[in-house]
Amino acid sequence: MRKGAATRGAIVGRALEQAVALGLEGLSLGPLAESLELSKSGLFAHFKSKEALQLAVLEEAIERFRLRVIEPSLAQPRGRPRMEALVARWFDWIEGEPDMRGCIFAVTAQEFDDRPPGVVRNRLVESQSAWHDTLARVAADLPRGGAAPADYCRQLVFELVGISLAYQQQAKLFRAANARVRAEEAISRLLDDAEDALS
Repeated sequence: MRKGAATRGAIVGRALEQAVALGLEGLSLGPLAESLELSKSGLFAHFKSKEALQLAVLEEAIERFRLRVIEPSLAQPRGRPRMEALVARWFDWIEGEPDMRGCIFAVTAQEFDDRPPGVVRNRLVESQSAWHDTLARVAADLPRGGAAPADYCRQLVFELVGISLAYQQQAKLFRAANARVRAEEAISRLLDDAEDALS
């Protein structure tokens, strides 16, 4: 990897760590450069604006989510095993990993939900819509009696996302030790119903 690409990757990685805690709007180029032992002008050589850095951070998060959550899960058999794999890896993502202690998408959704359209907001909406589409496609294979209708799948995705947000609040804000157990129980009931949906 060329030095310039490596430096850019290091900047994006550190910015992603900070954005999970501070949000994309909380990113500050000066402190970010200092934390990487770069000059501010050196950082500007890679990202000419804060918006360009925000977009690069969001793209990095989208790619990590694809590699860590979506791709391994889609390798599982269709139906409940695939959905359970998606949910388990999604919950792992929400809990955070050593290089990213939380869910950047939840943080940025709060930041940008009432903003007017713009490059960063539009990309966030596009990425989350694609994630919901993935969940809906997997949900279609859940009923034992045949493919679920589109409206049913969209409702199930709505409920899955609702459970994930409740899980995040319980685990992160309230630090409830049983948050994941409760969330998994709710998911299990939802998937039981889905399997019997067309019976």
